[in-house]
Amino acid sequence: MVTGWFAGEGDNFRLLGTRCSACASVFFPREDGFCRNPGCPGGDLDEVPLSPRGRVWSYTDSRYRPPAPYVSDPELPWQPYTLIAVELEAERMVVLGQAAPGVSVADLEVGMEVEVVPGVLDEDAGTTRTARTTLTTWCWRPTGVSA
Repeated sequence: MVTGWFAGEGDNFRLLGTRCSACASVFFPREDGFCRNPGCPGGDLDEVPLSPRGRVWSYTDSRYRPPAPYVSDPELPWQPYTLIAVELEAERMVVLGQAAPGVSVADLEVGMEVEVVPGVLDEDAGTTRTARTTLTTWCWRPTGVSA
């Protein structure tokens, strides 16, 4: 989990961005140092929850194992996954993320509404047999679908 990129659970799960107080530009991933807008004189950056829904801007599937620094176990067979670029209308930005488990490119259309949901990026074996670390992330799921 990347600290400060998302928060909440269930219906309250949100991606977190930052908004510049001077120009109202919104950033994701968040920006805590300076406004990225080159035409802005600079202002305070305030944390803001992003829209929980957006529209599919583009999508694809990953059918190959990416090279390093991507982390995966080369001993296990590669499992393809779906990536979705979602336009958040209120923020006027596109956010990339994986599709929720069970959602494939066959389930998607450009322009369809999707919502952000919590997901599991990876589960890593801990230092003991009973300890496991779950790395969480966000996923996109078509609205009206429960998982």
